[in-house]
Amino acid sequence: MVKQLGYHQIRAIFDRFHAAEPEPKGELEHVNAYTLVVAVALSAQATDVGVNKATHALFKIADTPEKMLALGEDGLIEHIKTIGLFRQKAKNVIKLSRILVEEYGGVVPNSRAALQSLPGVGRKTANVVLNMWWGVPAQAVDTHIFRVGNRTGIAVGKDVNAVERAIEDNIPADYQQHAHHWLILHGRYTCKARKPMCGNCIIRDLCPYEDKNL
Repeated sequence: MVKQLGYHQIRAIFDRFHAAEPEPKGELEHVNAYTLVVAVALSAQATDVGVNKATHALFKIADTPEKMLALGEDGLIEHIKTIGLFRQKAKNVIKLSRILVEEYGGVVPNSRAALQSLPGVGRKTANVVLNMWWGVPAQAVDTHIFRVGNRTGIAVGKDVNAVERAIEDNIPADYQQHAHHWLILHGRYTCKARKPMCGNCIIRDLCPYEDKNL
């Protein structure tokens, strides 16, 4: 396993990420906090592109929990049936929508604990919503971040929780807000799982990964 990089090495890496893309954005389409929660919940074991195709029409008619409940589970399924695990996801979206209406007045809560209490919303989803909507420097560790963190030595850990802590502990504070977006995008388009594009990598000379694809 690659060793955890030091502060100066990590800062140099994020200096380059920032220079290349100062304001990285998440790729899930949404119009408010509620649609962001739904989009992230639907994205589990699915691609952002696939989710966006399904939600493009959905969010035009159901962009609040009240409207989603009016659409109903069967109506929701018709919109998201191209997404993996769509039946269980539809059940969760309807359940979380009902909870938001009955317990939160239709407003998405802005605490991690409250978000995680919603059906189908885990820590990763909660962190995405906190980061993207409320600007909290929360770190949502997905498969891309787990791979990139360990492969590059930016955030080394044996599980997602350990990698999340490593990001919080080792990445400079001024880069915390956008850290998970930079890492996701780097993993999605450059530091790929099977064939990393090391020849096009902007941090190639700073990366300790031994099996670089030259």
